[in-house]
Amino acid sequence: MTVLVGHPPRADGSGRAPLAYGALLARSAGLPLRAVAVVPAPWPTPLPGGTDREHAAWARELGEAVVADARATLAEVAPDLETEAVAVPGRSVPQQLLAEAERVGASVVAVGSGDDGAWGRVVLGSAADRLLHSAPLPVALAPRGYTGAADARVRRVTCAFRGDRASEAALERAARMCVRIGAALRVVTFGVEGRTMFPPEVRGEADVLAAFVEQAGTAQAAALRRLAGSLPDDVTSRTATGRDWTHALGSLPWDDGDVLVVGSSPAGLVSRVFLGSSATKIVRSSPVPVVVVP
Repeated sequence: MTVLVGHPPRADGSGRAPLAYGALLARSAGLPLRAVAVVPAPWPTPLPGGTDREHAAWARELGEAVVADARATLAEVAPDLETEAVAVPGRSVPQQLLAEAERVGASVVAVGSGDDGAWGRVVLGSAADRLLHSAPLPVALAPRGYTGAADARVRRVTCAFRGDRASEAALERAARMCVRIGAALRVVTFGVEGRTMFPPEVRGEADVLAAFVEQAGTAQAAALRRLAGSLPDDVTSRTATGRDWTHALGSLPWDDGDVLVVGSSPAGLVSRVFLGSSATKIVRSSPVPVVVVP
């Protein structure tokens, strides 16, 4: 098993965030880290004037530069880990990352955020978005600008819990993760006031909120009872609401070493990551690194 990190094919230091997050996960789980940069594949047929050879030489030089950049960054963020950096040719970054993950038996694929969006938040770029709709293994998303300390470890896992079978499966995986790495588990049901409060027959905003909190707590307690015997020693549960998803997540205290686990939508394919609209908004509003599990 290994932690595979998608390193952007730019030798400008922009790949630090996913490498730092990958190092956090690898260090916590006691696994090696493999950084993979996907560079343009050679053209399948020769072209007049040798343009194809020029393209191949450029891609090769780019790969060498990106690997050198990855190795230099890994020396800073993962000096204590077994690491490797490689460049592989491909026409689709997410497809090639998944192929590499399958080839090396990766336990998770970590990628960074896009270049546009709030600093410190998860920004879904095209590669991350594709992975979040097709990956057969967990996808770890680093917030934009994430740095992480050279000795950072996961201290607490917060599992976003909806109360359905898919989120119960995510909770089970989060619990196993916590037991393995010695982290605390926090189970949280998020709600947006006026849109996700229920049941609808209850009148009055305060009554609706109280009903939501009560029903969420009941569902959390039932799920934790079913997982009795496979939970870490430190388990807490609560609800978090706000006028929007950012405020709901912001109502919780977050610390260094926190990771948010989000499960796939039940509408997705079996054993594939697939995010519904609410889960996507939770991911984009998270102030800490995220792991999305199938």
